[in-house]
This record gives sequence, C-alpha cells and structure tokens, in this order.
Amino acid sequence: MLALRLTLGAQPAVQIRRLLVAGASGGTGFLLLSALGHAMSHPDPAASALRLAWCTAPLAATVYLAVAVARTDPATRPRPGLSAVGLGPVKLMAISAATTAASCLLGSVLALLVFLQLRGDLTGMPLGGGAQQFLAAGRPLPLPAALTLLALVPLSASAAVAVSLRPTEPVTGAGRAARAYGRFGAYRRTPALESFGAYGRFGRQLGAAARGRRTVTEAPAREEDGTQDEAAEETADGSPAVVPPPVPTAAPSGLPWGVAVLAVGLAVEALTSRTGSEGSPAAFLGLALTSLGLALVGPGLAHLCGRLLQAVRPGALRLLAGRVLMTEATRIGRPLGVVCAVVSAAYAMASLHDRDDPSAGPLVVLGVLLVAGCTVATLLTAAVEAKQAHADTTASLRRLGAPAGTLRRAAALRAVALLALFGPLTVAVAELSAWPLGG
Repeated sequence: MLALRLTLGAQPAVQIRRLLVAGASGGTGFLLLSALGHAMSHPDPAASALRLAWCTAPLAATVYLAVAVARTDPATRPRPGLSAVGLGPVKLMAISAATTAASCLLGSVLALLVFLQLRGDLTGMPLGGGAQQFLAAGRPLPLPAALTLLALVPLSASAAVAVSLRPTEPVTGAGRAARAYGRFGAYRRTPALESFGAYGRFGRQLGAAARGRRTVTEAPAREEDGTQDEAAEETADGSPAVVPPPVPTAAPSGLPWGVAVLAVGLAVEALTSRTGSEGSPAAFLGLALTSLGLALVGPGLAHLCGRLLQAVRPGALRLLAGRVLMTEATRIGRPLGVVCAVVSAAYAMASLHDRDDPSAGPLVVLGVLLVAGCTVATLLTAAVEAKQAHADTTASLRRLGAPAGTLRRAAALRAVALLALFGPLTVAVAELSAWPLGG
C-alpha cells in the first residue's frame, strides 16, 4: 500500500519515466508472446529457440532502463528522518523494487491484452496476412507458458533494482587507502616506514594516530596535474569565482579491458570475412564482443573527454565542464557506451534482415525500436541523475555569483565534447562490423 501511495503521489516527470518502463515492458512481453506463437505454429524447435534468444536484447534493455529510472526516483531516496518512521534503506529498497514490479506488470498485462486482441480471442476477428505466423490464431494459447514468459520482465527488473539499490556501508576511500599493516599484523593508519625500535617509543603511536585522523578528514589541496590552482578563475562578468566541483583522482578502470575486447571482436569479424563465413555464429560472436567493448570503454572515454577539456590553460568554463565530466564519467559514460554499441550493432545487422519472411519484419522493427529507445531513455535518465547529484554544486556556484548562462554553456560544452569523440568512433566501428557481416 505504501508503494502504491508513493507511486501515485510522484511528480509528473517521475510518472512519465515509469510509463516509459511500462511501455518497454509491454513491448518486450509482446515479443516474448510472439516467440511463443511462432513455436506453436512451426514444428522446428531450433528456429523457435532462436527467436526466443533474440528477445534477450529487449529484455536486457528494459531491465537497464528500469534500474536507471529507479535510481532517479526521489520518492525512494534516503532522507533524514525517514528511519524514525520505519523507512530505512532496506525498506526504501523494497518499495523501489515493488514500484518497478508494478510498472512492469502493467506493461505485461497490456501486452497480453494486445496479443489476445490480435489473435481474435477477445473479438473473434484475428489479424490476417503474415501475422498468422507468430499469432498462432485458431490454436489454444497455453496460459501457464504465456504467464511464465510475461513474468520474466517484472521479476528480472525488480531483482535488478533490489541489487542495484541495496544498502551498503559507507567506506571512505581515504581511510581504506591510509590503512596499512604494522608489525605482527597490527592495523595502523600511517603507511610510512619506521626505523627499528621506533614502534615502541613512548608517544609515537599517539602522534601517528592524530596525523592519520587529520589525513582522513582533510581534503587534498591540489590535484596531481596541477590544475587545482586554476580553480579560482573569473566568471563572464569579471567577478572572481571558485569552482567547487570535487576533483576526481583516478580514471575508470575499464578502458584497457574495453579496448582489448573491442580489438578482439573486430579481429574475429575480419577473420570470418576472409574465410567466407559471413552470417556464421563466429561473426555474431565478433559482433557481440565489439558491442561489449564499446560498452566497456564508455566511462574511460568520458573521463578522457573531461581531461582534454582542461588541457592547455583552461578557463573557468572549460575547467567547470571538464571537472563535472570527469566526476560523472561512470554515470554518463556507461549508458553512452551502450548507446554506441546498440547503434553500431543495429547498423551491422541491417544487412542480415531476412526479407523472405514477411512475419519477421514488424517484429524486427519493434525489437530495434525497443532496444534503441530504452538505451536512449537510459542515457537521458542518467543525465537527470547527474543533474540531481550536482544540485548542491550548482547551488554553490549560483551563490558565488556564477551566471546561469555559464552553467548552460558548460553543459553544452560537455555534450559537444562527448559527441565529437563518441560519434566518429561509433561510425567507424559500425562500418568495420557491417563489412564482414554483409559479405
């Protein structure tokens, strides 16, 4: 009941995002039911299993969108005072999972109603033509199998939301980095080496502990590359302003692995092209590895964009845009890499469309629209989440006198930098992937 009240009392923007999840769930459920209808109409189990396997891509895209929407839901965000009324992190996580399950269940019910309507089970007027291949009109629909397929999306989405929003203990990176092992396995806070006999000297450990506490609580004064001193710049109207965004210390660790996976995928596709085995499972494996590589390099490339924006004597605008982009590299770069992977894979798979099967045309279009729409919606939702995460920073900049136009220009500069790097990369990978698949 509490989850229902939080769902109905949300803001219009939150309701729109939940309706997007419901629509994506409905489209995925319809594809699953279409695979069931194809299995009922055709005796070939291999072809039916292949159609069912193709539904994993829309299912994964729908779950990915549901997790992104749940992370930006303000109703289930931990706030001070909620634990006193019994709404702790675990309860809020359960409410978010229940809300996601309700949205996906609404879409699954709509998919079942549309599928029954097209079959003619509700009005007695089935859809004719090539749609008979996947509707299985005139055959009894196995209700347990249909309900099992429709339950995949709500169960998967709610489980993914519960895992993503599970409460974790806050562990500061400085405290973990400063902890080191002393003599005889004892924990200590100072990793500095000591001379023999200094450990038992009176008062030394008390001073070391005090210095360790000061190291944990104090913020770093400057960045390694020396750009911290340039944080004090001038705004557009000439007044001095201090840029308060936090300085990220390390780049995401997935860039080398992503480049390696991307190179292996392109090599597999090129090998299949030389051996004349276009359209073979090896070619699809190469395409999958290429898409996975693009998804993995997204955060690292976004962090690189932030560093490039701050290169060669940056001003206040480039410094602000670069710092925010480096801080949000993982949150923005991962869905952006997934979008690039989907675009390149869709371009490469366009040459493999089977025009001899008239029933596969609408379903292929529906699947492509679902995957592309979910990934783009996830990217936009991640941008909303990044805006919410930097609300305090934006408020601090406005209090310091930064004009609103400067903040908008910084956001536009981040978007242009990401497009300038990810756009040509996507086009190049799409062309290299389409060449061996298209023969």
